[in-house]
Amino acid sequence: MSKGERSAFPQARLVALAECGTHAIFDAELGPYGTSELALSKVLVDRLEPGMVLLADRGFTGIALWKQASGTGADLIWRAKNNVTPRHLETLDDGSWLGELRANNARLKTEHVVVRVVDYEIDDGRTEGALGPFRLFTTILDPAEATAVDLASAYAQRWEIESVFDELKTHQRGPKTVLRSKSPELVQQEIWGHLCCHFAIRTLMLAAAHDAAVDPDRVSFVAALRITRRSLSQARGFPPSGL
Repeated sequence: MSKGERSAFPQARLVALAECGTHAIFDAELGPYGTSELALSKVLVDRLEPGMVLLADRGFTGIALWKQASGTGADLIWRAKNNVTPRHLETLDDGSWLGELRANNARLKTEHVVVRVVDYEIDDGRTEGALGPFRLFTTILDPAEATAVDLASAYAQRWEIESVFDELKTHQRGPKTVLRSKSPELVQQEIWGHLCCHFAIRTLMLAAAHDAAVDPDRVSFVAALRITRRSLSQARGFPPSGL
């Protein structure tokens, strides 16, 4: 919204971590709408773990958040901002290169980290000329561990989280449905309820995909949502029980 503009409906800001392969949101940080994504991300990245590979868009690329996220032991593949160019150190065999990412590009004495840089373009055959250029920063410094092509292919999976948000906002919640709660506490409770419901549906979908020996991406979220809703509506009539 524009500065000073008010909404007739409750709003909040959400930053989430989702598995690209399953679309399951496994962690999230929620705050007021006026809180920036970057501020919420600073809380969220502390919960990364070794063995994870975090993909992030260029809006998150900065040396402070990079050091914080990489300090957890997780590997990072982040798209770089257009105005950020590390100081070149070494060109690697696959065409990627090592560079010093600094807090202030103009000053060599400022704090820095070594990143591997992958520059590439995409020819998808649908447009005249290639798309790009694109630039990635990664903590995976050895091309033997992951080539430049591997990294570019992996980063393309970042857009899976946009499909996750579409599942939540368009299909699960409903395209014209707004948050019903009127207080900040109840708004948060309602949002967490949506996240828990989405996680439960995605867990069922993963189990179904495993049993059928298919990729979870081949299972329809809309179909799973409809089945879940029918199952819940049929179960409304059972009497409560207690011990």
